[in-house]
Amino acid sequence: MEQEVLSYLVTTNGFQHSVCLEIQQRKVRPCVRSMSTFRRSPAKTSDFDQLKGSADSRTSMRLVWKSLDKMRCLRKRSTIPFLGFLITFLLFLNLYIEDGYVLEEDKRQLRESSAHPTTSERYGHTFRELTNFSGTINVTYRYLAGTPLNRKKYLTIGLSSVKRKRGNYLLETIKSIFDQSSYEELKEIVVVVHLADFDLVWCENLVQEITRKFAHHIIAGRLLVIQAPEEYYPSLDGLKRNYNDPEDRVRFRSKQNVDYAFLLNFCTNLSDFYMMLEDDVRCSRNFLTSLKKVITSREGSYWVMLEFSKLGYIGKLYHSRDLPRLAHFLLMFYQEMPCDWLLIHFRGLLAQKDVIRFKPSLFQHMGYYSSYKGAENKLKDDDFEEDSIDIPDNPPASLYTNINVFENYDATKAYSSIDEYFWGKPPSTGDFFVIVFNKSTKINKIKIITGSDDRQNDILHRGALEVGEKLVGTKKGKQCTSYITLGEFKNGHIEVQNVDHKIAFDIECVRIVVTASQKEWLIIRSISLWTTQPPSQ
Repeated sequence: MEQEVLSYLVTTNGFQHSVCLEIQQRKVRPCVRSMSTFRRSPAKTSDFDQLKGSADSRTSMRLVWKSLDKMRCLRKRSTIPFLGFLITFLLFLNLYIEDGYVLEEDKRQLRESSAHPTTSERYGHTFRELTNFSGTINVTYRYLAGTPLNRKKYLTIGLSSVKRKRGNYLLETIKSIFDQSSYEELKEIVVVVHLADFDLVWCENLVQEITRKFAHHIIAGRLLVIQAPEEYYPSLDGLKRNYNDPEDRVRFRSKQNVDYAFLLNFCTNLSDFYMMLEDDVRCSRNFLTSLKKVITSREGSYWVMLEFSKLGYIGKLYHSRDLPRLAHFLLMFYQEMPCDWLLIHFRGLLAQKDVIRFKPSLFQHMGYYSSYKGAENKLKDDDFEEDSIDIPDNPPASLYTNINVFENYDATKAYSSIDEYFWGKPPSTGDFFVIVFNKSTKINKIKIITGSDDRQNDILHRGALEVGEKLVGTKKGKQCTSYITLGEFKNGHIEVQNVDHKIAFDIECVRIVVTASQKEWLIIRSISLWTTQPPSQ
């Protein structure tokens, strides 16, 4: 049976496909093969090589027409219906294709098609396509120092670094990570440094310094230095100038997004969790112990990103399983906006609406000169504490109150880890504010502060702190039926330690009760809880 297969490349919706025509005894039928590789695979040499790189489907159709017209075996009346079917088929591909990756030659089209302002709807549509990206990007990394161990660690700490015009803080950052960790903590971490500068001489010299100062950590598999080759990077010329940023700044932040994407991609399978840091940071003492305490307290609750600093990309914690999608996301929108803004969008797209940030901060920015043009950068996190082992770890909970809430200062804001508070109208005797945990827990310490610096009289003048058990469901939500009083508020504050020694049961509720009516409004500025951690196995 005589058969001829003609193939050509067509680009639809930013993805490349190989469309072939199989001709068997005057019958023509289309077949489609998706080509979703990171780098373009060369098409087979044929009469249709002239179609390579064409993004205009109409041009492709004209060339297909000419080729078909030359085929004497095809009748004109059979070709026209086929072309109608093929056009319909390509339109179908354009509307519904959801696989593949942006190829080098298509990146120009991606920049042109994204010239309109970015909207949340556009991110949502794109992320639905990203949900299939659970695998890593095909990049061959250079190992500059160290190699990964076979054993998976608890935490990977990722740093990306480039040559600075003034100052270099990378060595100090690495030193702080190791010096502030105990021997037992060091067994559970691996530090990955991505030297993302294209100046290979600078990279080589820095690797020599790192190897000389941290040789024992490299040998132990706790420190890796890698580089993603320049040829894997997308074009950094002719980028969109969003936010009226100068061209060199757009280039800098766009490349930085790709730097972090390749770093995340490399770290996917090294550990259970991933911590993003910058290369000019110092750490609090035993930060890993604090991290583990927080992670343990949030078991059973959903989260995408936990924050242990309020600055930039510092101290952002992820599940390692989310790294492939985050890497793809940064690559897809590398020219749109700075990395820290993209991280916020990513968190929202994965349905974590609110910031989950813990205080005191575990990491502090120490660089004085920015990696961008060596400009001065005096940003500091005023919530940072050198010894922050005493970080509260409020367990997941629901909050209820019968106090009249003012505007949007709702109950959850008193329990939040960000700088917000609950604000209610004057409470009356018997009014309550209750925290109902998602699961019963052992609590070591409770600290509650009411009022604020600018409204010092909006405190709880008379009130009691109680803990409860025997949770039941009611029309107004879940409530505990049995409470024990821990203490009274004094000057609007209360702090109770060793709660687990005073209470025999696992606590299901914490309740603030107003014991006397007051004329002043009530601000509950912060509710901090410290859970009792189970003994290490």
